[in-house]
Amino acid sequence: MTRRGRAPSRAHGVTIALLALACRIGDPEPAVLDTRAEQCAWCRMAVSTAVFASQLVAPGELPRFFDDLGCLAGYVKAGRSPSGATAFVADHRTRAWVRADRGVYTRVEGLETPMGSHLIAHADAASRDQDPDARGGTPVPAAELFGSAGPPIGGGR
Repeated sequence: MTRRGRAPSRAHGVTIALLALACRIGDPEPAVLDTRAEQCAWCRMAVSTAVFASQLVAPGELPRFFDDLGCLAGYVKAGRSPSGATAFVADHRTRAWVRADRGVYTRVEGLETPMGSHLIAHADAASRDQDPDARGGTPVPAAELFGSAGPPIGGGR
């Protein structure tokens, strides 16, 4: 605490700088999705269900949520990912957030998705194989969805 009219000490400034640096160390974490409040960063529709959702998390910025994997893919391919962003996708079966570069993607033509991409994500092949909605689907490589560099994973794109 400082006295009124007195500038903070140098030690106080160093402490603040170290705390700010500590916030940037480590892998980024996915944000909590509030399906009552979030809007898709690509199509502006409400992100109304977690099973099709995805997000981009970047240091010092609010998360960007997407209501359909096709929206995230379009955003990334358009070069709109912020510097240092990491993409996360929801496992369609469990709703758990998965780093997008580790996800397994499937196109299921008979499955209705918010924007009609028919794309779903899973944490791994085992989760996909346990998901009845994925049956009869076609695997989709991440490079096909996000471009040859794949989804953003913290290095910026």
